[in-house]
Amino acid sequence: MKGSPHPYLPNTPDDLQAMLQVIGVEDVEELFADIPAHLRVEGLGLPPPLSEAELMREMSALASRNLAVGQGVPCFLGAGAYRHYVPATVMTVVSRPEFYTAYTPYQPEISQGTLQAIFEFQSMVCELLAMEVANAGMYDGATALAEGCLMAAAVTGRRRIAVLDTVHPHYLEVVRTYAWGRGLVVDLLSPSHLDVGEEHACLAVQSPNFFGYLEDMEALSQAAHRVGALLVTSTDPISLGMFRPPGQYGADIATAEGQPLGWPLSFGGPYLGIFASRKELLRYMPGRIVGRTTDRQGRTGYVLTLQTREQHIRRERATSNICTSQQLVALAATVYLATMGREGLRRVAQLCYHKAHYAASRIAQLPGYSLPLEGVFFKEFVVRCPRPPAEINEALLEMGIVGGLDVSWRIDNGMLLCVTEMNTRQEIDRLVEALASLAPR
Repeated sequence: MKGSPHPYLPNTPDDLQAMLQVIGVEDVEELFADIPAHLRVEGLGLPPPLSEAELMREMSALASRNLAVGQGVPCFLGAGAYRHYVPATVMTVVSRPEFYTAYTPYQPEISQGTLQAIFEFQSMVCELLAMEVANAGMYDGATALAEGCLMAAAVTGRRRIAVLDTVHPHYLEVVRTYAWGRGLVVDLLSPSHLDVGEEHACLAVQSPNFFGYLEDMEALSQAAHRVGALLVTSTDPISLGMFRPPGQYGADIATAEGQPLGWPLSFGGPYLGIFASRKELLRYMPGRIVGRTTDRQGRTGYVLTLQTREQHIRRERATSNICTSQQLVALAATVYLATMGREGLRRVAQLCYHKAHYAASRIAQLPGYSLPLEGVFFKEFVVRCPRPPAEINEALLEMGIVGGLDVSWRIDNGMLLCVTEMNTRQEIDRLVEALASLAPR
């Protein structure tokens, strides 16, 4: 507005003066008097303004310096965020304005489309995980696992949480953060020393685990249930195209990261936490649940059936303080699963499995390289390198290849590699040749 000191704010100098007078201060600077002078920023030192065309050129030049996955750059980095094929139907649907601009469906009479989409998502999650009830989604896979642990503590009344040490380290930190806020203790256990006790509310496990390998879920389930603890699981939903779902090996609470189901890497977020449980635990479930009903004319309608969060009930009775909805990402997962179907999901899982094993078998034959872990792995595996992985990854980048994750903190010279259906045989062979050239002569 003309005359305003801030051209993008609709407040005139008279408006600002009136507001300052109401709160009893002389000028805007007085509002910041409590901030120590050494913490204040005097000017941002921004460059001169650019026109829109100039700005687009500069941003394009900066973006071109990135190695863009999907634009001829082979990528073998996973560790919780995965590049999978996204059918065109997914972005076509989620980009529709009635979904793209929708907010949390508090008013069912104007939110039937969004509510139905959530209901379908919940139904597909139950079928995918072989569980009885599912909620509308959590922030991401890490917070879903943490919420599952808190839910187990509420169900059992116990104050300690057991977590397997093969769980993603970032997930573990989130569990610890959530537990700290509730005064709960987190114990880290090894699969070879399963000291689950009667003081534990749950045993939290990930399969495939952080290193890509499948855990003995039957044994873990028995170890937890033997002492009255719940089994809380985190899984890669793509793996369920080949392997048994959590509900078939006794999981009480099943969680997952939904990003592989039709969502791009997107610089790490926003993602989607998938959350399901046994029916008798329904009242302890965090978040919201959408249900299907009929009105007095017998017409189908969708409603928010359960909302056990602090915005809707007394805070002391809330199961969680989760606030926002990841419904747009959940919609993408729903469209992805509907598009792919059972056979499509199975085919994707098979491609990931066989391509990863092809890559692992070739790398294991290289001088100086080996596979230090035993067992069945899905699409990720650990390679012991002849040199520090940081050096190898730097060299791979110079060759135009995004390598794996350095896991030397756990396995000497260990690199966690990921292969999905998006990696061609030519890309895998190119990686193998590059690794061979980096081995000591």
